[in-house]
Formats: sequence, C-alpha cells, structure tokens
Amino acid sequence: MRSLRSRLALLLILAIVGVVAVASLVSIVVLERPDRDSFREVFAEEVRIVAALLVEDPAAADRLGIEVGPEPVRQDDMQVRDARGIASAVAAKGLSIPVRVVGDPAARTRQLALEFAPGRWAYLPYTGFPPRNWPIFVFYMTLVVVGAAAVSIFVATKMTRPLRILDQAVSTVGRDGLPAHIPEDGPAEVRATAAALNRLTTRVREAVESRMRLVAAAGHDLRTPMTRMRLRAEFLPDEDREVWLKDLAELDRIADSAIRLVREEVDAGSLEEVRLDRLLTEIIAELREIGRPVEPPRLDGPALSIRARPLAVKRALRNLVDNAAVHGGGARVALVRDGQDAVVSLADDGPGIPEDLIGRAFEPFFRVDLGRRQFKPGAGLGMAIAKEIIDQTGGSIVVANRAGGGLDQTIRLPLAD
Repeated sequence: MRSLRSRLALLLILAIVGVVAVASLVSIVVLERPDRDSFREVFAEEVRIVAALLVEDPAAADRLGIEVGPEPVRQDDMQVRDARGIASAVAAKGLSIPVRVVGDPAARTRQLALEFAPGRWAYLPYTGFPPRNWPIFVFYMTLVVVGAAAVSIFVATKMTRPLRILDQAVSTVGRDGLPAHIPEDGPAEVRATAAALNRLTTRVREAVESRMRLVAAAGHDLRTPMTRMRLRAEFLPDEDREVWLKDLAELDRIADSAIRLVREEVDAGSLEEVRLDRLLTEIIAELREIGRPVEPPRLDGPALSIRARPLAVKRALRNLVDNAAVHGGGARVALVRDGQDAVVSLADDGPGIPEDLIGRAFEPFFRVDLGRRQFKPGAGLGMAIAKEIIDQTGGSIVVANRAGGGLDQTIRLPLAD
C-alpha cells in the first residue's frame, strides 16, 4: 500500500463508496421514511373504535373475530412493551386506556393489546413499520464497492503510468550507466515522458562519449611533447637525465592508462569463450617471468569458461594480480565454481586499505598513500580499468581487508552457457 498507484486507487474507492453509501442512507432514512404520526393516528383510531364497540357489545368480539384474553405478561417466548405513542393518541381522543405491543420472536408476529374492560384485553394485529430490506442493500453496496474498485484501479493505473515509465527506465540501466530506449507510445503524457527520458539518455551518452574522447585525445597528444622532452633529456647531465626520464616514464604510463580506460568505456568489442584456468596460468607465468612474487594458481574442480573479450578480461585480471604482487608483497590466486559463477580469489599480505577509503579503491588515480608514487610504479588506473572490464562482462569485484592483514579480492564472472 506504499505505492502511489495503490494509494490513489484506495482514495478513489473510498470516495466513490462513501458518496454512494451516504446517498443511499439519506434515501432510506429521509426520502422513504414512513410518517410516524399518521401511522400512530391510524392505529389509535382503530383502538378507539374497537374499545368503544367492545364496551357497548362484548359479544361483538366473537362475531368480528377479535381475540380476547387476560392481561399480557412478559414471558420467555413473549415480549411485552407499552405503546405510549398510541396510548397518548387514544387519550387525546377522549379514551384513556392502557395499550401494549405484544411480540412473539419465534413466530415473528406482533399484536396490539388494549384493555377495554377491567381484566379483559383485546388483541389486534399490529404490523408496525415496514421492515428494511437489508440483504438487498448489502448486495447493492457490494456491487458498488466492486465497481468502484475496478474503476479506481483502472484510473490509478492510467494516471501513474508516467511514473512507472520512470521506474522502468531506472531498472533498465545498462552497464554503461544509461537506461535503455523507451517506446514512445500511449497517451500524450506518456509519450512526452518517454520522449523526455530518451532525450536525456541521448544527451548524457553524447556528453560521456565526448568527455572520454577528450581524455583519449589529451593522453594521445601528451606523447608528442613527451617524446621531445625525452630527446632533450639526452643532452642533460647524467645526474639530471635519470630524474627527467623517470618522470617522463611516469607521465607515459598515466597517458597510456587513460587511453586504455577510455577504450574499455566506449569499445564494446566481440565476445568469445575464454577458459579461465588457462588464462590465469598464462597471466601468472608472465608475471613470474618479470620477477613478480606470485604463487602458482590453485585451480579446483573442472575447467571453467566465460564469455568475454579475451584481451580485455586478461588485462583486467593481470592488473589485479600485478597490483596485489607489487603493493601487497605477493599474490595468491585461486579459481572455484559457485553456482553459475566462476569465482577468482586473490589474496596478498600487504598493508591493506583503510576501511574509510576501501570504497574508493576503484576510483581513477586513487592511491592509498601518495608517498607510494616514489617507490611503486603505476598511474593509479589499473584497478579502475579492471573494474570497468569486469562490469562490462556482467561480473562483480569485491575488496575487503583480511583479519590477519592483507587484502582479499573476490572476482565473480558469469559462466558461459
């Protein structure tokens, strides 16, 4: 009942049913209400005539079929109450006698009892006010409620459809962070909402691609002045040349990483089936050849394959393993299957990441300690590139500090069908 559609439908139902119920009750109570004074006068006149007749001629009761008996007494199967209104009306006509209403709940009958002589009572049929037909009224209100509910739900659904389009757009956000195209059909308001969302998506996509092309162009254009600076550095003294070349190499790595990040953002590429066990074995062998402290992979279970871009997923896993080996003092890799996912576990024995910064581990150019730039190579884009590739593959990566020190990285990738 928290949705706007449910609340709007409930409001319409209550409004419709409330108006119909009030109108029906007014009709029953006011428009069709019997005239009590006329009703009382009719029976009062009947009591006066019968009482006068029986006083003059008590034998008339047998001829006219009027029941005569003793004073009515309240019993378990009989209810007795004073008919004060009728008695007052009779008294107003000059005849002061007691009048009572006698009812039999089992037989559902009522009689009007009047004392025409001491100890002798005459019993006349007494219908009372016409009964209300409550079952019909309840059936009528049930139809009103059902009809009001159907109409209210239909109207609420139509009125909240633009809002449901917004929810649909959010739920269809793809790996690029943008919603899918929304069909522009239906009423004018719905078409306008869908068209506005599609225009927004197009503009955001164009803006993102423009910024990414700008980053790629800047990274590419940096290489020309860096080449000139590298040539000029050759004419510097030996003690200065090494510093200049080191800084230029750092700039070159940053430009190259930026270009790679842009490529992963805008280049979808073709998907192929990739054997993870073979890929991890190849990556670790290459890193061990260049002296990285990486233990041989632990591969449990059968061979696992995923659908991905081979070069991209290799770059992602290589970045993660190399980052653990360089900054964590060594890397340990394991591959297992968990349901429909392949899980790559990566552990190291480094200092880890402070808990207040661990959520920023995949931000571009993020570094835990800026002082690392003096000791460890890299541009700070390796993990950002790796996460972008893994997200595009349909997987996920989680980083957590280990209780005994070091960092655990868990990469989940959907298995190929």
